[in-house]
Amino acid sequence: MADIIRLLPDHVANQIAAGEVVQRPASVVKELLENAIDAKATEIKLIVKDGGKTLIQVVDNGIGMSDTDARLSFERHATSKIQKAEDLFNLSTKGFRGEALASIAAIAHVEMMTRTEDQEVGTHIKIEGGKICSQEVAVVPKGTSLMVKNLFFNIPARRNFLKSDQVEFRHITDEFHRVALAHPQIEFHFYNNGGELFNLPANDFRKRIVHIFGRKANEKLVPINEETNVVKISGYIQKPEFAKKSRGEQFFFANNRFIKSPYLHHAVLGAFEGLIKPGTHPGYFICLEVDPATIDINIHPTKTEVKFDDEHTLYAYLKSTIKHSLGQFNVVPSLDFEKDQNLETPYDFKNKNAPVPSITVDVGFNPFKETSSPKRTPSYSKSSAKGWENMYEGLEKKSFEHGASTFEVESEEINSTIFDSDKDVRDTITTTFQLRKKYIVTTIKSGMVVINQSRAHQRVLYEGFLKNLTIKEGVSQQLLFPLLLSFSKVELEILKEIKENLCAVGFVFGNIEDDAVEIKGVPVMVAESEVQMVMEQLISDFQMEVSEDSFSQSDMLAKTLAKTLSVKTGEVLDDASQLGLVNDLFACKEATLSPFNKRTYITITENDIDRKFI
Repeated sequence: MADIIRLLPDHVANQIAAGEVVQRPASVVKELLENAIDAKATEIKLIVKDGGKTLIQVVDNGIGMSDTDARLSFERHATSKIQKAEDLFNLSTKGFRGEALASIAAIAHVEMMTRTEDQEVGTHIKIEGGKICSQEVAVVPKGTSLMVKNLFFNIPARRNFLKSDQVEFRHITDEFHRVALAHPQIEFHFYNNGGELFNLPANDFRKRIVHIFGRKANEKLVPINEETNVVKISGYIQKPEFAKKSRGEQFFFANNRFIKSPYLHHAVLGAFEGLIKPGTHPGYFICLEVDPATIDINIHPTKTEVKFDDEHTLYAYLKSTIKHSLGQFNVVPSLDFEKDQNLETPYDFKNKNAPVPSITVDVGFNPFKETSSPKRTPSYSKSSAKGWENMYEGLEKKSFEHGASTFEVESEEINSTIFDSDKDVRDTITTTFQLRKKYIVTTIKSGMVVINQSRAHQRVLYEGFLKNLTIKEGVSQQLLFPLLLSFSKVELEILKEIKENLCAVGFVFGNIEDDAVEIKGVPVMVAESEVQMVMEQLISDFQMEVSEDSFSQSDMLAKTLAKTLSVKTGEVLDDASQLGLVNDLFACKEATLSPFNKRTYITITENDIDRKFI
């Protein structure tokens, strides 16, 4: 039998390796930003076009590379971070595998320009599909600039799996947030399609959070701080009243590296137990510092899933630290620079009692007593008060007969009519009843129908919203006082994308500023108190995978609004509401399924019931 095992060519091996390292443009952004941080850069620029499909460029002012190092950096398993296997268990750098640049170069057009501080000229390298096209001397600034163009140009099938530009851009933004938050001491700039999205100066951790998520984020934060012989915990958690229905601002950092840890996330939820509503999620920005020897960050290609030696101890420390901070945040003084100081109590009046007002009463004053005193007014003299009884002459009972009796009779008749009509309505509506505050049961000719009230209402609302989005004639109710809602820059970008569809269902927008949106009108079925929740849910859903075509946007918007505004399990419905929901459901085009393809009702025939008694 002939030999069938053979070595793969380098370019094929690199493309296979790229499948692990480069899953989407955001993966390239992560690797390049981490390389810039390892190069001791103090200023990093990220430039992106078309969701990273056309261009991803990272420019840093780090230590740069010599011409030999620049060429060698694109070889497989070439790295300056480790020298022996034992170094893997004591890592303090980001990229240590030496696969990133080789994998990226195998599936894209790459250009690198780099220069060290002690060199007068630098190096310019061009690589296409893993093959070096040119390497020449060039005049470039100190540091490194790396451009990645036309990602997956030589793997069309892989490129077809990429999502829309908007979705890929959101993933890139998520990676940028993770790196920028982990390193507040580094200055970051982020440019998308020619416009500057983020300009983050070097600062402390709290100000970095505020710069990314908006000024309103500052008032939400509660500091946490605990240092033990196992771990040092620092960072911020958000106050319980700002918990959201969507998983939003939740960040764990271990030794300045973003990580995902469901186990530690459970510890945070345990600390918030009883303080937030069921189904809501708290926000947090938590930094953990542990001995590098006690953490393994090499168990997953993306290096976001890690393994701690003593997770149980970390769990206990984290939970108790957050509980301690939550117990203190109400008494911790905070500086509010926007508060009107004129409304504050001056220091001179602190701890002083208010003076008791003095009241002088003339105990001998009698308005009906004759007096010659000029101080008494004539209106209070006995002469002017004489005959006061005559004021009521002619106002006998029969003079009130028409007005008073009419008023009393009308009142009695109105009350009687109201209660009688209500009683008639209650007596006539007997075709439905609510079971366990979850189901509506009604009868039909062949038996009865059991309807899931939440799913049924979702179907009714979904078809209504979809119709409004199609004909663009949503009914809006104007707000007496416009709402001003605060959002981060990324959330504002999403709102701008879906603004047209939101207007079609009845939302009316005013000014849209850097971190706030003015809402002047809302759909008829949206309460003013629910607007913030609805907007947050919409943004959360659109941050997930969604196609850029208008139908998919409209469909997702209708589904999100229907899910958010529908009646929930546990809500009590009166008889009229139950009957109205039943009629509306069976007037829908697709009454059997909810917008999420779940059954809305079941039928139980008379034969089914009879069989139970056999």
